[in-house]
Amino acid sequence: MPSRSSLAAAGRFANPLRIPPLLEGVPGTGGKVYDLNVTSGKSEFLSGVSTPTLGINGAYLGPTIRCRTNDRVTMRVRNSLTEPTTLHWHGLHLPAASDGGPHQVVQPGTVWETSFAIKQAASLCWYHSHLMEQTGEQVLRGLAGLFLIEDEQSQSPGLPSDYGVDDIPLVIQDRRFKADGSFDYDLTMHDVMMGYKGNVVLVNGTASPHVVLRRQRTRLRILNGSNSRIYTLGRDDGADLVVIGSDGGLLEQPERLRRVRLGPGERVEILLDMQRDQSIRLMSYPDRVAAGGRGPGMMMGGMAGNIETFPVIELRAEKLETSDLALPERLIQVPGWTAAQAARTRIFLLDMPMMGMGGMMGGAGMGGAMGINGRSMDMDRIDERVSLGSIEIWRIRNTTPLAHPFHIHGVQFRTLDRDGRPPLPHERGLKDTVMVDPDSTVRIITEFSDFADPKRPYMYHCHILEHEDAGMMGQFVVE
Repeated sequence: MPSRSSLAAAGRFANPLRIPPLLEGVPGTGGKVYDLNVTSGKSEFLSGVSTPTLGINGAYLGPTIRCRTNDRVTMRVRNSLTEPTTLHWHGLHLPAASDGGPHQVVQPGTVWETSFAIKQAASLCWYHSHLMEQTGEQVLRGLAGLFLIEDEQSQSPGLPSDYGVDDIPLVIQDRRFKADGSFDYDLTMHDVMMGYKGNVVLVNGTASPHVVLRRQRTRLRILNGSNSRIYTLGRDDGADLVVIGSDGGLLEQPERLRRVRLGPGERVEILLDMQRDQSIRLMSYPDRVAAGGRGPGMMMGGMAGNIETFPVIELRAEKLETSDLALPERLIQVPGWTAAQAARTRIFLLDMPMMGMGGMMGGAGMGGAMGINGRSMDMDRIDERVSLGSIEIWRIRNTTPLAHPFHIHGVQFRTLDRDGRPPLPHERGLKDTVMVDPDSTVRIITEFSDFADPKRPYMYHCHILEHEDAGMMGQFVVE
């Protein structure tokens, strides 16, 4: 097995990238029906080594669900495990009762069926387990997949859209393995505080992956599906990445960036223009913001394992079909909520009191170690009540020495500013997860336009899964 302490190199990229199958539903009464079977299995990530895993409609991870704006969909989730689970539709704008959070538990041997309309523009969403205090472990074992929403803009000329050919999904994860091949998720105090870090990078469940590109322009839809690792992505040849989308859909215009930082739960869409017989590597570079930007963040960033440089995947262009390279200067119009429209501002303080403790036990039952606004997650407590139709600013303040990705269920938002400065170029579209760096403040704005339900809550939380499981999560209702 690779060393526990250092990230394993990707070697010669000998393994062809696995492309998750598409699941586009079947016609049913009132819309499309998607059948999802949560099951256990065995997978081979390391040559000749079998690993017990969880998956949806397969041994590890799930299919890429695809639908279109204005579709009516029914999700039938069968739990074939011997343990309870949930499936949360991360990034979808939908009723709280359909959200798939910790209140919508699917018991072993049962089926959870929920229906909702797709009431948002094209976006790169995903789905994953959200079981109370066990999210980190179940996601690590394989309960996650992509959820693509398409519309005319996302499939317009100049934007590749042939799934698996010039439109390629990349779910990036890091894992540790025990000597017997099983996943190592025996959490230490360090894992809980800093978040779980692995020493083997998987892309779509493939270690040391390569993909052979077939067309001159390729679209990469990238999810940081790791429990806690931050990736700063860039090409090893130093060329720019052309960023066209983030969590909640397309940007207003393409942005050329040398590197893009992606926290757990965040997504990005980029375009690669390649020449025949060209080969590049998508790399992850040190996270200098978390690892050396402010005070104690240097020490904590280093402890958290975000200071490494390593390859993620090799992209090989051999014989290429010519693509339409006329990239539009403008893509979409992003909703333009302004601070003047906000009915109120709410303040969320991210807390890690356990960092001052001498010890901490990991694993299930670690709830209560962390919190937001001085309170750890309580399933029986509603922390915030939001008025239907209101526009609000949420001010997220991080006084801890670690970066935290802050996620809100049920809505997409715009990032107003970071410590009074404009958001980064790739953050100027709609998002549902935003990185909040050590000793910094981020303001976001959104509209709670639908789905009043005073009894069924949505979640907001840190998307470092060990922090979420340890209590850095709260609940709000729209009424």
